[in-house]
Amino acid sequence: MTTNGGHRPVFCTIVPPHVLDRLSQAEDPLVHGPARRTLRRDAYERTQRRLTTVVGAPAVTTRATAAEPGTPQRTVYDAEHGTDLPGVKARGEGEEPGQDATVNRAYAGLGATFELFLKEFGRDSIDGSGLPLDATVHYDRDYNNAFWNGEQMVFGDGDGEIFLDFTVAVDVIGHELAHGVTQYTANLDYFGQSGALNESVSDVFGALIKQYTLGQTAEEADWLIGAGLLAPRVTGVALRSMKEPGTAYDDDVLGKDPQPATMDDYVRTGRDNGGVHINSGIPNHAFHLAATTLGGHAWERAGQIWYDVLTGGELDQDAQFTDFATLTVKAARARYGEGAELNAVTKAWERVGVRTL
Repeated sequence: MTTNGGHRPVFCTIVPPHVLDRLSQAEDPLVHGPARRTLRRDAYERTQRRLTTVVGAPAVTTRATAAEPGTPQRTVYDAEHGTDLPGVKARGEGEEPGQDATVNRAYAGLGATFELFLKEFGRDSIDGSGLPLDATVHYDRDYNNAFWNGEQMVFGDGDGEIFLDFTVAVDVIGHELAHGVTQYTANLDYFGQSGALNESVSDVFGALIKQYTLGQTAEEADWLIGAGLLAPRVTGVALRSMKEPGTAYDDDVLGKDPQPATMDDYVRTGRDNGGVHINSGIPNHAFHLAATTLGGHAWERAGQIWYDVLTGGELDQDAQFTDFATLTVKAARARYGEGAELNAVTKAWERVGVRTL
């Protein structure tokens, strides 16, 4: 349960609005058509989420009974290219894989996320109390996004021109479910620096889930978010790079990755809720620096520190970068003392230009 005044679920997408805006202006109808439809659909879903919050309807509903403690309860639905959620049940917990690879990837990604949080952080599902995990695939036609709507995961198939099936990257699944973890803990406001922290936390845990699934150390990992999502025609490797923010793509149609790596290049904008998907590159880079300095598996020390801050009850909803950084230093000291962990975290924030108090 959040200590910050109750859950305020928000509509969070993996592809930022500024990317879709750029694509919507392309001359090629195969590019601008799906982008415009995705923007319209996202606007509708975002409005529905705000209305749900305003009128006081239950923010989170479950379609399945909570499982025994420490066991997942996954259900994957098929929207059959419509937009009514959740859709037709395609696979439930414990059922054998079917012939639909998208359904199977979604099911596996939900499981990987559940496993990391349970085994490494002692968290039973995203709410800490065994919340069933629901996902819908094959959402709409040529839908270029995946999102968490406060209740469940939703995946588009992509348009095949710019984006491919959004279940191909397990870190995307983990990223969106991590928004649910934030929803139930720090409940970070989705605007400005607190919104960028919200996005960054999801990137951090998305990356950790990918590394955990692959058994990778911090040095072995690529630190890319959404690798495999970009279609062959796109000049790029992923949606974001935590190792080198601003280098994930540089494409004539998609544009250039605008993420800054340090506060020297912080972007001040009114778009994208104050640049939540853009400026998240700064705390992302700080985590990468801390994790690679410490070495080994990133979820074991750096990830534990970030998790302690997210769930510790001291992180305000409107926290700024300095607030978060200061709490990571405090958490490192509390858990590990005056050792390598504290030094790695402190220096990581120094290198990206964020002060710690």
